[in-house]
Formats: sequence, C-alpha cells, structure tokens
Amino acid sequence: MRYCGRDFQAAEIALIRELLAVQPPLDRARLSREVCERLGWRRPDGRLKDMSCRVAMLRMQTDGLFTLPPPRTAKPPAYRAHPEIERAVQPPPIAPSVDLAGLRLELVSSRADSLLWNTYIQHHHYLGHQPLPGAQLRYFARSADHIVALLGFGASAWKTKPRDAAIGWTPEQRASNLHLVVNNARFLILPWIQCQNLASRVLALATRRLPDDWHARYAYRPVLVETFVEKPRFTGHCYKAANWQYLGDTQGRGKLDTFHRRSKPVKSIWIYPLRRDFRRQLCKE
Repeated sequence: MRYCGRDFQAAEIALIRELLAVQPPLDRARLSREVCERLGWRRPDGRLKDMSCRVAMLRMQTDGLFTLPPPRTAKPPAYRAHPEIERAVQPPPIAPSVDLAGLRLELVSSRADSLLWNTYIQHHHYLGHQPLPGAQLRYFARSADHIVALLGFGASAWKTKPRDAAIGWTPEQRASNLHLVVNNARFLILPWIQCQNLASRVLALATRRLPDDWHARYAYRPVLVETFVEKPRFTGHCYKAANWQYLGDTQGRGKLDTFHRRSKPVKSIWIYPLRRDFRRQLCKE
C-alpha cells in the first residue's frame, strides 16, 4: 500500500498496529517518530520524515487500517493574525519604484520574517496562506528597502504525467529521487508594484541561488524546479521569459483523486533544470 510516496508492506502496517498497542499509549508525535526510527524513514540529511509519516498514518486511518490515538491538542489554525504585522503589509500611499539592477533576494530565516511572509501571502496571494509541505525555503525580493515580491519553494508533486514523461524515470526511480525536485509553490508580485520584467528577473535570481541555499539547510542540492500555473487566471509568460519549459497541463483531478473526476482548476506545468544532467541524476537507481 502506498502513502506519501512510500510503499508500506503488510509487516510494516502490523508494526504500526503493535506500536499503537503499547502501554502507556504513545501520542501521535511520539508514534510518528518511533515508526520512522523502526522503518528507517529519513530525509537525505538524516532527519526523520515524521511529518510525512503522520500524514501517511492519518490516511491509513481513513482507509480503515487502524485507529490513531486522539490528538493531544486541537489543530492550530493555518493562519493567525497579528495586528502590528497586518498594518505593515497594507498598500503604501505611494508605490515605490523598482531598480532591477539592485534587486536582491533575502531568505526568510527568523520568526519575525516568517510571520511577515505569511501575512503578505494571506492578504495578497489569491490562494491565501497555507503551510508549505515538507522541506521548504521562502524568500523576499527587495528593491532598496522595499519588499516587492515573495517566493516559496516546497515539496514537489508526487506524480504528474507530463513531468514524469519529460524526466523518463521509472516509478522506483521517482520514489528514490523525488526529493531532488522542488516545487515553486508560491510566487507573488505585490499588487501595487508595476515594473516590466520584474517577475522573470526574480525567478532568475531565485533559481540561481536555490541549490546552495537548499544545501545549506537540508544537506543536498535539488536538480529540478517545477511549478503549476492556474489557468486561465495566469498565462505563465513570466516563467517562459525566465527560460522555464512548458510541459503541458494537469487534468484538474488533484493528487488525492480516486474517482477520475475533474474537481480542481487545470494548471500548466513548467520546469526549470538546475543541472544539465538532471535526467541522469533523477533516473539513478
């Protein structure tokens, strides 16, 4: 049975059931860490994939394989407003000009920066704020002292036919190497900023420094970036201008679809190789 990109054998499901029967019972966080330890489910940098494990076990519970202990606390809201930060993300009286030559990216690294990034996305991105899945990096793009754009990178899609065909990997190779693909999950040019070529310039800066920043945080370098652009809301022209490759469109079924029905917006699929030999890297056994 496959969950969160991993195949679980019957013996492994039985092991989870045994851990659920331990007395005193383990809470969900301790259980997910213990399962990862027993199964050797780790990230490339050696850390446990406990969040992926927790999501996998929730889906196993939905499929009737076992019953998890109740959560210790209520699920926190995806976004919590902070009045002083809410004021900071409002449109300025006069929109700042943008100097493309002086444009720079800043990595979100502090709690204050994280809250500010979340608030900008909540107020000005059409999808609002949602936690990015898995390993992730977030950036501010600044011109002088002004934030003009924001980007977020997170875990790639588990499966998408045009991308997988372009790579040419087998299901086994995809399961082993999917972490080398990173998804540009959020891209926002602030609505009061008007500057030709700004979006493609920001994308170029991001793809240039992403491998080193990712390595500094997660101890490996991705080799490919993907993104999904909702149609007809956006055309994807800025990705084309930044030399991304258009691969085709999604079927609008969503990653958890089991009924083969279109329930999500159709999106165009774009990729940007971070290495010339990305196919060889992704098709390694």
